[in-house]
Formats: sequence, structure tokens, C-alpha cells
Amino acid sequence: MSRIDPKPLSAYPWFIRWFLSRQRRVHGAVLAPSWLWGRLPGAFIGMLVLLAAFQRRSYPIDTALRSLVSIRIAQLNGCRFCVDLNGHNFLKARGEESKANAVAQWRDSELFSARERAALGWAEAVTLTCADIESDAVDRLRDEFSEDEITALTAWIGFQNMSAKFNAALGAEEHGFCALPGKDDQQDA
Repeated sequence: MSRIDPKPLSAYPWFIRWFLSRQRRVHGAVLAPSWLWGRLPGAFIGMLVLLAAFQRRSYPIDTALRSLVSIRIAQLNGCRFCVDLNGHNFLKARGEESKANAVAQWRDSELFSARERAALGWAEAVTLTCADIESDAVDRLRDEFSEDEITALTAWIGFQNMSAKFNAALGAEEHGFCALPGKDDQQDA
């Protein structure tokens, strides 16, 4: 249960009500973060515009890699909703349930490519120890990513951290998008 109850639907602006009703049609319910973000209409719209920019086909980091990184960020931040949603997105993009289940143990698993390992390592560093990142860390990323891709990956990681921290802090419950075993294994490293 979210720590902040939804306002009555009529208390949200018309364009937020439209979005919430569309979400109900698509997903069978309004997703918990939408009720919460809907309390800040301008920020919510801004977040949706930014999300749309990240999801463009031309974005330098593909959907599957973004989803994989997002699962790990959600685990680290304790956002069950985000693990649920991003696990679903990864399975939809890639269909590799074994890899989705192994994200928390990516260092010890042979399932991950060098590119995925680099992205997951960078996501952990930015999420957990951003102020302590060594100056040569970006140099190591250059083995797998262009500078534009590094910038895009870092922007995505920042966005996902904001989203996961918001949702976890306010207790946004998972929707049930994904029935992955081990969704409770949040912090395994």
C-alpha cells in the first residue's frame, strides 16, 4: 500500500484524469506511481515527456539494455514496482527470463555480455557511490560504449534512480506485470 493515498479522481486536473483512465484501460488499474505523480501535474507531465524521449527508437541505448540496467537500479533502491515493471519490459524486449532472474548476481553469471556487465557496473557505481567514482571509470566504459552512449546511459541511470527512489520512498506497490521468481532478492551483489 502506498504511503500516500490517492486523491479523489475529481481532484486531479482533467489531463491527469485522462491519463489515469487510459492507464486503467491498458493495465486494468491505475499504477501506484501515477496516483502519486498525479499530485504534481507539471512534474508528472515533464517526467512523461522525458520518458518519451528516452523511449524513442533513435535513443543510443536499446530498450533491452535500458530495462536490464533499470532492474538493477530498482533492486538497489528497493523499488518493487520498478523491478516488476522493468522485468516485464526486459522480458518483452528480450524474452530471456534466466537473465532477468540473474541481474542481482550479474558479476558471477555467464549470462551477461561484456557490454551488459559494463552497463550494470556503471549503474551500480552511479547509484551507490556516485561521488566516489574514479576519473578513469568512464575510460573503462569506452571499451563498450561511445561517448554519446555513455552520456545516454548515464542520463537513463539518473532518471531511473529518481523514479525508483520516489516510488520506494512513497511505497508504490507492484502491479503484477511480471511473475519473476526472486523479485525479493533486492540487494544481492
